[in-house]
Amino acid sequence: MNKEKTKTNNVFVNALKKSNMTAIGVVLLLMIIIASVASPYFLDMYNLQSLIRDLAFIGMIGIAQSLLLLIGELDLSVGKIASLCGILAGMMMVNYGINPWLALALALLLGLVFGCINGLIITKLRLNSMVATIGMQGVYGGINLVLTKGKAITGIPEDIYILGKGNLGPVPFPFVFCVAVLILIIFMVKKTKTGRYIYAIGNSREAAKILGIKVDKIRVMIYAIVGLISSLAGILYVARLGSSQSAIGENWPMNSIAASVIGGVSLTGGIGNPAGALIGAAIISIIQNMIVLFGVNVYWQSAVSGIVVVIAISFSSISEIMRERKQRKIKLG
Repeated sequence: MNKEKTKTNNVFVNALKKSNMTAIGVVLLLMIIIASVASPYFLDMYNLQSLIRDLAFIGMIGIAQSLLLLIGELDLSVGKIASLCGILAGMMMVNYGINPWLALALALLLGLVFGCINGLIITKLRLNSMVATIGMQGVYGGINLVLTKGKAITGIPEDIYILGKGNLGPVPFPFVFCVAVLILIIFMVKKTKTGRYIYAIGNSREAAKILGIKVDKIRVMIYAIVGLISSLAGILYVARLGSSQSAIGENWPMNSIAASVIGGVSLTGGIGNPAGALIGAAIISIIQNMIVLFGVNVYWQSAVSGIVVVIAISFSSISEIMRERKQRKIKLG
């Protein structure tokens, strides 16, 4: 048992050393300085609050996605889970007269269930996570369209608007939730056995099994957590819009992967820090905000997001190649 703990602790420490959080923080600071100089409106309080509110949603999903990337997997259905849970919450409140807060709690529980279903399908059927979640993306999206016929659900009770539109002092509530999610996830990966196991699985699934780690159990649990966080982001967005819409979360899968990779989380697993995903989300949000401030066509946001994803993945791949070469030199030397 002590040997297992020592090995998983070493894996965890090495992973954090390689996450380059300081460098990522410097990049974010430079982005803020450039944006401030380029536009006199960037530091306007209204613009900052809008930016932080947008950042919160990419940040939450990015933090969730980073957990999966740490075990060498990903979930492309996060946006559809968020949208479907938002739709179901709206239907419960509007169509069935369920208490708004109870409806939100049930929607969160459904997100947990959807994530668990993803994890069970992937682990029990031995499916590739990308292929499986692309399929589940279609399932959740199809259910969404069947329920709504593509129409928004309006008449959401104003009681919940504060969650999406309100502020805690100058800080938008969605960002407060985002920080709370980050704190809980950081606590999990740093202070619990589960956190150490996540890094061990990401470094070598087979080695983790040899150490006695219940790999599939951990994987299903992570997918369940991702589903829960996706649902939270979805219902907060419903509270922000004042309606449930099937288009919620369309760009979240790619943006969440980009945010995580920019934040130093390796695509191959075992390296990175979920906090980096929030920094990566901030960088993406600043880029998107500058597009708006400069009056560039808003549809370019999708193109820019795609370019950011490609660049982030390219840098991640280059880093992996350099790391492998360095390890070979150490072994040979």
